[in-house]
Amino acid sequence: MEGFKYRQTGVSRSAKQPLLEFVLDGLRAGGCTILHSSDARHAPFFITYETAGGERNGVLVYAFLANSKVTKNRPIDEHRFQVKYGGDVRASLDIEQDPAGLVTTIFVGIDVELGILVGADPVLHDGTPMFISIEFKRRDVEQVLKKGWHAWERDSTRRVGEPVETLVAVRRDRILDYIRFERAAVGLDQGHRQLLAERALMVQAVDAVAQHLLIRELGLPEGALLDLIHQTGRLKMAVRGWVAEVHLEELLQRLPGVDDCHRLDGEGRPDLSVRYRGRAPVLIECKNVLRTVTGDGMPRIDFQRTRASKADPCSRYYRAAEFSVLAACLHARTENWEFKFAPTAALPPHATCAGRLKSALKVDASWYADAEAVLDLVSVRA
Repeated sequence: MEGFKYRQTGVSRSAKQPLLEFVLDGLRAGGCTILHSSDARHAPFFITYETAGGERNGVLVYAFLANSKVTKNRPIDEHRFQVKYGGDVRASLDIEQDPAGLVTTIFVGIDVELGILVGADPVLHDGTPMFISIEFKRRDVEQVLKKGWHAWERDSTRRVGEPVETLVAVRRDRILDYIRFERAAVGLDQGHRQLLAERALMVQAVDAVAQHLLIRELGLPEGALLDLIHQTGRLKMAVRGWVAEVHLEELLQRLPGVDDCHRLDGEGRPDLSVRYRGRAPVLIECKNVLRTVTGDGMPRIDFQRTRASKADPCSRYYRAAEFSVLAACLHARTENWEFKFAPTAALPPHATCAGRLKSALKVDASWYADAEAVLDLVSVRA
């Protein structure tokens, strides 16, 4: 951990000291011995600790003050924390990760008075603009105060175009469990992030839950799973999509009319190529659904890239010409590796970005459960 380098920002020690002490007290409450803590005048905080079982780890903490101060023109039941280091409103925050995996990064708001920590996905928020606020509701605060651990999908009051995200909140005495959760959740899509967090609510040992979800429930032998991660250039980040793609590839390869099916590696490319009944290859994009369904019980997909080019905000959204079929993996909702399919031509267009596809999709009755039927529909003679 001594070799881990990260960018530091000067901050107000008096403002940040209570947040640092909150994390340190939470680790001590979890039976940890603090080995090292950085000074509160530098952000993020860097802490190393030893657990009661003798495990030594580090955590990099991007922490901001959370509160429920009444704000003009905002809901009275709203709590929030503002992402702010320094005074440059045009700056963005690079949230760093230890490539060796020895240090866990967390990105959190801390309400010292209520004794809770609310965490957002540090991978999703890497490069996030400064001075944005992350809001949550009183009802969610009440749940974490009651249960000690609570996970939910952030309300759709976010700015237009923001990705859907899962927030996880804990009382101070479960900070160690929360750090273990974030270590296991690195790179997961938001649906599986919420599924993992909901499982963690049931037990104190988050590592056991993570193993259950990420190894046993993935439906692959442990060795095969590790080989998959090792062979893929995107490494841990690949977990959020590649496991679903493996199951989809296996499903398609079993179809009698499929001559060839293989996954495509590379940033910006579709996920699979399928040659069906001697016809031209069909390109397929695979996405995991969110954990939370629509009001009428339909699975949902947040169909956009995590970030866009500053020169072209529409680059966040997919073009209809990039692939022929969208496959929705339902595992985050059903906990089974099953899929629904939609021809790209049937997907709704984006309301303001010409040539792009709508990001908020509902997997309704118009989607195909039969992969052969959708391949028959979209494939053409070579």
